[in-house]
Amino acid sequence: MTSTHARLALNLLPKIGPIRVQRLLEVFGTPEDILRAKASDIQQIDGFGNDLASTIAHWKKHIDLDRELRRIQEENLTLVTPEDSVYPDLLSEIHDPPLLLYVRGQITERDRHAVSIVGVRNATAYGLATAKKLAFQLAQAGYTIISGLARGIDTAAHEGALAAKGRTIAVIGSGHAKLYPPENAALAERIAESGAVVSEYPVDYPPDKTTFPQRNRIVSGWSSGTIVVEAALRSGSLITANQAMDQGRTVFAVPGNIDRPSSHGCNHLIQQGAKLVQDASDILEEFNVLPLNIISSADAPHGGHRPDLSEQEAVVHSALSTDELHINEIALATNLPIGTVSTTLMKLEMKSLVRALPGKFYVRLV
Repeated sequence: MTSTHARLALNLLPKIGPIRVQRLLEVFGTPEDILRAKASDIQQIDGFGNDLASTIAHWKKHIDLDRELRRIQEENLTLVTPEDSVYPDLLSEIHDPPLLLYVRGQITERDRHAVSIVGVRNATAYGLATAKKLAFQLAQAGYTIISGLARGIDTAAHEGALAAKGRTIAVIGSGHAKLYPPENAALAERIAESGAVVSEYPVDYPPDKTTFPQRNRIVSGWSSGTIVVEAALRSGSLITANQAMDQGRTVFAVPGNIDRPSSHGCNHLIQQGAKLVQDASDILEEFNVLPLNIISSADAPHGGHRPDLSEQEAVVHSALSTDELHINEIALATNLPIGTVSTTLMKLEMKSLVRALPGKFYVRLV
């Protein structure tokens, strides 16, 4: 039996879980050795009574490992474990990292640089637009966007990253064959084509009231920071934010209308010290990094970086100067439509080449 198959077996066993498996690994060394252990030896470990010890020692009576392996193949999934190089470093550092991840699509090294975006299911138009904008900007800057595939803010975040042709990962609170919500099945397929849909649950495990809060620790634990766009005072999004804080991650919140219940959670987070977010530059400044999708250049000032520019970006960039220019002046100078100029300026801003000023004025930084 391989280490991956042993982890899969442990993951299938009832009432075991990641924390108990970590204790077992400290004693027995490997997942394979855990499954070979005698019940009497397992009982010597604090927290393992007769029933748990017997379940582990006689694991073949409690699960059908061959069936699960067939279901994984039928669903075209792969398994990623902490022993694999692409298993996220940050996720491995949390208190209860998943034993393994069922993956549709592909996890890459680039996904180590990730930001999560979460919020309410019944989002306002403002919340949906904001989530999509932030995801678009951060994905263009090179970050992988993590969210939970739920209705509302999660969906908007995934859509924003896809629109930017960036990477996004959906962490679901069920097995892959029981995807929830079902209306997001097509979105999940699109995500898997360029990113990944992941779960820690067996293929046919249904969603319930416990799986989503459990799922949220992966969303926050995978990410350098968690952005809450809209949230009520009692919501799963605040659970995710609290888990992020417990995991030592930075929490960001988008302020909202004080009369709107869906803003109360975000405004409360800001009162408690979460970083107020207006656009992606607030997140990049907090991490004190330039966008990740840029390449080194010897002629960049102060040892900085210069990105590759599209022809359109180069035209707009060359029209700018260190003096303030209004967007209308830039449009006249480039002979481009105002909408095209606006989109291009946003891309240049995300590449740390341009700074937006109040009143739709812009200055060139590099």
